[in-house]
This record gives sequence, structure tokens and C-alpha cells, in this order.
Amino acid sequence: MAMSAGGGGGVKAEPNVTPMIDVMLVLLIIFMVVAPALLAGFNATPPQGQNLKAHPTDENSDQTLGIDKDGKYYINKQPIRYEDIQARLTQIYQNRTEDKVLYVKADRSLDYAKVLDALDIAAKAGVAVTGMITDQTPGTTSTVEGDVPPPPTPGGH
Repeated sequence: MAMSAGGGGGVKAEPNVTPMIDVMLVLLIIFMVVAPALLAGFNATPPQGQNLKAHPTDENSDQTLGIDKDGKYYINKQPIRYEDIQARLTQIYQNRTEDKVLYVKADRSLDYAKVLDALDIAAKAGVAVTGMITDQTPGTTSTVEGDVPPPPTPGGH
């Protein structure tokens, strides 16, 4: 009769952890590479453009919401408090059936979140279309047939 010297030939109940450790290390490396890209966010740079036509200034035309470098707000060049913007825009646009357009002109160095806040307020006040306007780039002319450059304004603004 043969005897086994190994001390028990039953089934081993120990898990094989080597493949599990390999998978965990691969996942760790993947997350180490991907996590900084997720946390970095998205830096948006507002577009640059050319203001080719003079902007209308009469009361029945499209309105302009301005934001200066200090974060102060203006509607048609008249100062307005942040808290009063929505009420004023609602007053302007509630009786209009069409042409609910608002132009937003913000300082280049302004935090873009302030511009987004202004666009959100405008949408809640009934503005259908918002457009961003920029300053005329010096030395440029329109390439669109029929465009006429705006007349120079006193003081160069």
C-alpha cells in the first residue's frame, strides 16, 4: 500500500490573488492618468471679433447690457444695480412680440462666470436671442459687401 507523504491531498481553499493584484495595479495606473484630466476643468476663452456695423441706440431697437472691468452693469450705457437687471429687462421685453434681442458687451478681463450670469438673467427676463459684441479691431475693414464702417465717435469710443 502506498502512502502519501504530502499530508493531505484535498482541495485547496486559498484564492489565487496574483491575477487580482495585476488587475488592481492596472486600474490604479489608469485612474492616476485620467483623474488629473478630469479635475483640470475646461478653460474657455471668449471669441474675438470685429464690430463691423454701428450699433443702434434708439429706445425701440435692440438693447445692450454692458459689464465693465469692475463688474458694474449697464443697460444702454445707463448704470443699473445687479438686483434690478431682471426686472428692467422684463419690463423692456414683456410687450415685444418679436425682436427680443439683447447684445452683451463685457470687458475682456472680466471673469466669464459674470457673463454667463448675465445671459441667464436675460433668458429668465424673456430675451429670445443674446449676442456678444466686441470692439472694432484697429485697422480692419469689413469684407461683407454693403457694410459701411461706423462713423468715428468723439473720444475714440
